[in-house]
This record gives sequence, structure tokens and C-alpha cells, in this order.
Amino acid sequence: MGNMRSVVKMLMVVLFLGWMFIWIMISTNLFKSKWIPKLAKYLNTTYFGPQGTNLVLLTVPMMFIAVLSCVYLHTQKKPTQPQREWKVKRKMGRVMMVMKPFGIVTATELTFSLLFVALLVWALSNYLYISYHVSLHNHDNSKIWQAKFRSFGLRIGYVGHYCWAFLFFPVTRTSTILPLVGLTSESSIKYHIWLGHVSNFLFLVHTVVFLIYWAMTNQLMETFAWNPTYVSNLAGTIAMVIGIAMWVTSLPSYRRKKFELFFYTHQLYALYIIFYVIHVGDSWFCMILPNIFLFFIDRYLRFLQSTKRTRLVSARILPSDNLELTFSKTSGLQYTPTSILFLHVPSISKLQWHPFTITSSSNLEKNTLSVVIRKQGSWTQKLYIHISSSIDSLEVSTEGPYGPNSFDVSRHDSLILVGGGSGVTPFISVIRELISESQNQSTKLPDVLLVCAFKHYHDLALLDLIFPSDISVSDISRLNLRIEAYVTREDKKPETTDDHRLLQTKWFKPQPLDSPISPVLGPNNFLWLGVVILSSFVMFLLLIAIVTRFYVYPIDRNTGKIYNFSYRALWDMFLGCVCIFISSSIVFLWRKKQNKEGDKESKKQVQSVDFQTPTSSPGSWFHGHERELESVPYQSIVQATSVHFGSKPNLKKILFETEGSEDVGVMVCGPRKMRHEVAKICSSGLAKNLHFEAISFNW
Repeated sequence: MGNMRSVVKMLMVVLFLGWMFIWIMISTNLFKSKWIPKLAKYLNTTYFGPQGTNLVLLTVPMMFIAVLSCVYLHTQKKPTQPQREWKVKRKMGRVMMVMKPFGIVTATELTFSLLFVALLVWALSNYLYISYHVSLHNHDNSKIWQAKFRSFGLRIGYVGHYCWAFLFFPVTRTSTILPLVGLTSESSIKYHIWLGHVSNFLFLVHTVVFLIYWAMTNQLMETFAWNPTYVSNLAGTIAMVIGIAMWVTSLPSYRRKKFELFFYTHQLYALYIIFYVIHVGDSWFCMILPNIFLFFIDRYLRFLQSTKRTRLVSARILPSDNLELTFSKTSGLQYTPTSILFLHVPSISKLQWHPFTITSSSNLEKNTLSVVIRKQGSWTQKLYIHISSSIDSLEVSTEGPYGPNSFDVSRHDSLILVGGGSGVTPFISVIRELISESQNQSTKLPDVLLVCAFKHYHDLALLDLIFPSDISVSDISRLNLRIEAYVTREDKKPETTDDHRLLQTKWFKPQPLDSPISPVLGPNNFLWLGVVILSSFVMFLLLIAIVTRFYVYPIDRNTGKIYNFSYRALWDMFLGCVCIFISSSIVFLWRKKQNKEGDKESKKQVQSVDFQTPTSSPGSWFHGHERELESVPYQSIVQATSVHFGSKPNLKKILFETEGSEDVGVMVCGPRKMRHEVAKICSSGLAKNLHFEAISFNW
């Protein structure tokens, strides 16, 4: 098995390097004047037409990598990393700089960002060289400087196309390519944002240059031209208008303060893609097709998963407007610590989906999955009101979970978890995973220090979620956990508390359509995802070949006309969507049929569970509620916790006090200022044993 994985990995590396080599060469005169004419003889056949070259050189390799990555991840049953490989990854993950607007930038990110910028500069330089020194097109009989100005606008649009070749990879949640480089869709959202900003800027320059050129040559009506045999200017204009709307509303001032405006405007991405592809044509579309094709497979599979109503078991209402929702899940559903789950509540919003941190451990809690929600936006406020009312059931759909493909909690000697407010919640899953790992006596567990800062005293009740309700003393006997909690806006413990709203638990009745959360394609999810990708893409190639050979080509040959430029692009998009729909639906229904017996058992489990409201609410030890004597684990956590009032944690002192440990993992989740402060301390070089990792859910 190990040899096969090595071969697959090597093959993927070779294909990727070849794919990148084509991107480097495609802007050169050598590629255009020498390679393209030779390749076109063999690749631009009557079955694929003018798009044949780009389809073979730029689409097929990346789709093949996507299929191979499914096989690679499927064979990785229990991800482990050799010490040498982990040291290399740790060096590349070292923080290089912390600055606005880029935030925390690691060595890997800085390296690849510089290489990507160099690729853009290289491409623009080559394109301009070809335009100015090899073949300057001046069809409008304009002045030379005007023709060069037009050529600059055209070529900078070409460069923006490079960004689109990577734009959708970071937002493909079930991506099998991102885990190969240690990324998740959530951790790589910032790359989507960076690429979006760069591409929109380049396309805006492209548009403005052409508007100025047409104004200078008295051709402004060209803005609305729809040429049947060449580029459609009107389609490009519409795409740019949509792109600007999406771009402006995605800026932080809108995205954070007016999330609904950002969310609904961003749903125009489908229209943006359609008009963009009509504008650039089918040949250029094949250059960016892999990331769009994989994204739409992911999007449709998420839709299929979200059609099921998820069994909501209970809701726990915590102080400071926090909720813990517990769902039923199949025992075969595995996820890693720090994973997230997307929730959709139709009674609140028909379209909106929101991600929340999972606090449970799939190894510790076999049949349930829990998330924590903080009431801070309009959607979460409505959900809080719903849960607090007298309802006995709530319709909820879920997507996910999504998280890192591997998470080795024992790779460090010590672990420092720094959280601010609700940023503590990812670390609850980490600690629970450590509890699960502690059952294996041969596993060496790291010493854990949880440093958490809260605004108010009642926020400390979040720490009450660290241990599951059915935990025993033996389960935590090997866990060396210390908690330093800071209450920043209160100088002492309040004398009175609002007891009536502390830690209320509500149980929900099962409904006939409820089902537990399960992998969208069942067990062996990666392997079946590979089947979907391979079958849908092969089907796409076959249908494109048939349509081109027996419909498009006869029109070109018999009538002497050029087949409509826009229709070619529409055929590609239409057939791609059809193939994704057919392949994904067949595999999904087939897997659903195979897992039917398991689903019946799960349904029985969901329907038969009879929860009784406890006679006494599971109170928080911070608020003076007496627990039963057998709740020894909670006494242990009380003893391990120190509460500091009226101050913020001295992070520099706390982190540098761990100099005795050879390898200290530092994870931080919370406000941006806190993340940046910890990153600067770890990257200062004053303590070489600190290895930083940030968890951020606010894009």
C-alpha cells in the first residue's frame, strides 16, 4: 500500500509540474509561433475543434490529479507523518510577516505568492513583447500608440485569466487537492479573496482601457456589440458589472457589517461565470475549466446532502447568548478536531448557510455531533429566539463536516491553546480528541495549557463544554490540562447571577423525515468522489466530441460559416453541468441504496431515542451550582482552572515560559488582534521551540 501511495504521489507531482510548465510557456512567442501550430495538427481535431489544445494541455492533467488525489487520500486510512516530513512542513509553515491587509503570512504562502506574482509579471511581459515587437494588430487603422494602448488592455485581461485558473480551488469544500498541501477550504478562503481582488482589478483595467480606446476612436457602441463569430463585448460588459457588484460587497466593510448583502450578491457568481465564459470563448474556458468543474461537482454534492433533514437532538442555552446544538450522526462519520459544520434553518432564511465550530470528537462521541453558536448577527439572533421559545422540533439541514484531513494531537511535547471569546470552541474538540487518544496507553499525550480571555464572568460557562456529560474519571486520568481564564471587563466575581437563564437544556422530538448526519457518498467517501470526478469528466469529453463532430463541424464545413462563437461556450457549460448532474446523482443514489440497511438502523436509532429532561439542569461550576458527587471530572477541571479578573493575558510571558519543552505547538483562535500578537511572538525568533498555527473563521 505504501509503494502504491508513493507512485501516486510522484505521478501527481509530475503532472502538476507539467501543468505549471504549460502555464509558464503559454504566454511566450515560442509557444504561440512554434508549439501551437504543431500541436494543433494533432489536438484541434474534428472531435474537439479549436479548444482541443487547451483541453488536452490544461484541463486533462488537473482533472487526472483530482482523481489520483482521491485514491491517495482513500488509502491514507490513519494519516501519519514521518518526523522528517513534519519538520519540513513546520519550517514552511513558519510565520514570515504579520501586516495589513494580508494578515498572518507563512513562509509557504509568501513563497507561492511571490512565485504567482512573478508568473503574472512574466505573462504580461511576454504578451506585451508579442504585441509590440512581433505582431501588433491594428484593425481599426488607429494611431500606433492607440493600437499599443488597446493591446495593453487586451493582454492584461489575458493575465487576469491566470487568476481564474486557481480562483475556485480554495472554495471547493470537499476538495481532494487542498489536503495534499495541508489546507482546508476554510483555511484557504483568504487565497480566494486575494485572487478575487487581483483578477477583478486586472479585469477592471482591461475594461477601462477598452472604453477609453473606443471613446478615442469613436466606437463606444462596441461596448454593446455581440459578434456571432468572435468575442462578445456585451457579455464581457455584463460580466464586469456583476463582478464589480460582487467585488465591492465582498470588501470587509460590507462583508462583516452587512453580511446578508454580501451573501446574496455573491450568489450571482453563476451568472458571472456564464457571461465571462461567453466573452472569452470555449478555448479560453478550457484553460480554467478544472477548478470550475470540480467546484460544481462539490456544489451539487452539497446540494444533495442538504436535501435531508437532520435530526436535532438537543439544544443547550448557555450564558452570554451561546448555544450548543447536538445532532445525531452515523457512527461511520469521521472528522478531525477544529472542523466546522454548515447549518441551514429554513424557518429563518430559505437561502442562508452559516458555518459553526464542532466541539465534539468523532472518536469519543460515536452517535452525536455538537456545535456552538454565539448570538451576534441577525441570523443567529433569530435562531436563539427560536430555540428559546416553546418549540419541540426544528427543521435543520446540514452540510459537512469540513476540516483538515489529518490532525495529529500528539505531535508536540506541549500544546498551548490561546482563545478569545467564542474562539475557545475549536479547542474543545482538540481537548476531547486528546481524551479519546488517552484511551490508548501507548500514545504519548502533550501537556495542554488553555489560555482563554472573556469579556464577562458568565462567558466562562463555555468551559463547561470541555468534557462530555458522560465522561468518567478514568477517561481523563492521563490528561494533563491546565486552564488560565481571564475576565477582562470585570474586577471580581459577581455577587449575583441571572440563574434563570443558566445552562438550560431543551430536547427535541424526532420527526419522521429526520436522519443522522452522514457522509454524502457514504463510507469510502474519497473513493466514490473519485468515481464521480472521473465518470463525469469522461462523459463530458465524449459528449463534447459527439456534438463537435456531428453537429458543429458539419455546419462549419458545409455552409462555409463559422459556428457561433457564443454557442460553442454555451455547449461546454451546458454539457459540463449535465455530466456533473448525471454522474453525481447516479453515484449518490447508488450509494444511498447500498447503505439503505444502515440508514434503516440509523432511522430506528433516531426514532427510538427517548430523552428525558433532567430533574436538575446541568449547571455551571462557575455559577455556584452544586453537582452530584459522582461528577468528579468537573471537580478536576475546577482544580485545573485559574480565573484572573480585570486583566488581559500576558501572552509574551506565557509563551516564553515554555522554554523547557523542546517542541511547543501554539494554536490561536479569536479576535484578529490576538491572532496577530501571538503570531508576532512566535515569529520573533526569541523562542525557537514555538510552532504557530492560527484558526480563523472571520474571513
